[in-house]
Amino acid sequence: MSTPMLPADGSYIEMTSYGETLPDVRVVQATEAMFTLSLALDDLPPADSEVTLRWAAAPRGRYAIAGTVAAIDGNRVEVRYSGEPAIEQSRDYVRGGGGEAIVLLLPGQAAAEGTIHDLSEGSVRAHFTDVEMQPGDEVTLRMQVGDEVVEFPARAVKVSSVRQQIPVRGPLIVELVAVFTAADEHQARIIRRYIYSQQMKARSRASGS
Repeated sequence: MSTPMLPADGSYIEMTSYGETLPDVRVVQATEAMFTLSLALDDLPPADSEVTLRWAAAPRGRYAIAGTVAAIDGNRVEVRYSGEPAIEQSRDYVRGGGGEAIVLLLPGQAAAEGTIHDLSEGSVRAHFTDVEMQPGDEVTLRMQVGDEVVEFPARAVKVSSVRQQIPVRGPLIVELVAVFTAADEHQARIIRRYIYSQQMKARSRASGS
């Protein structure tokens, strides 16, 4: 492998684990067989799990490589991999959105309405209230993106619950990270177009201010 492909020691890269993406993971050391990374303890991926690492490959996009968590020592993680990083074009990892309506359908439970935090063609992070679920649960997610509605079967990969306490005890706030389990290029294209349009609107507002 040619060394220029690898990120510099001390630089920051992106790591995706179980559908959740961490944007600022510090590289302690990168070699031709292993990355040593530094993360917050709450963000450590499980041992032996598969992760994907990405870093800049200007001007074409980003490098991406899949690896396996080989060791965890405190807040340091060793990710071993084989092969060479592949170039991802920007359209392959478009992510954005926030504030859109989403409906969670769980077997045996009433439909729950929530709000999207961020969205990509392959996963979603959203917030709901008073739903009972666990990582690994199979669900159906229906989302309003612009003028269209898309629906995906999905698997919950991270579920965090916090009960509102201030100013008074309130509902259970549930953050869900889920990955879509069935490929649907037509619906993925709808999401991709929607996110791009939102990005263009944001840039237009910024340039006009």
